[in-house]
Amino acid sequence: MAAKIKKGDKVVVLAGKDKGAEGEVVQVMPQNDRVVVRGVNMIKKHQRQTQTEQGGIISKEASIHISNVALRDSTGKPTRVGFKVEDGKKVRVAKASGEVING
Repeated sequence: MAAKIKKGDKVVVLAGKDKGAEGEVVQVMPQNDRVVVRGVNMIKKHQRQTQTEQGGIISKEASIHISNVALRDSTGKPTRVGFKVEDGKKVRVAKASGEVING
């Protein structure tokens, strides 16, 4: 199945403690149906000190379920994603506006 949300996409969070937040997708985990969005779902992690990294309590992004995010279209509103064949290529299309999504 083709990916509706890809790394680098700008998304809006639809549900959860960060509802309404916007960010860029940093990582997609299709086997778990989860994504990591920059600046969203921040957690505190106790990090042990190593030779290369400083120890202490660090903040990092945790994954969020892919159903709780929607792609942000050119108007800045969340939209669903569909697919269309143009010039023999399968492209992603924003359902709200009908425009082709780059990438």
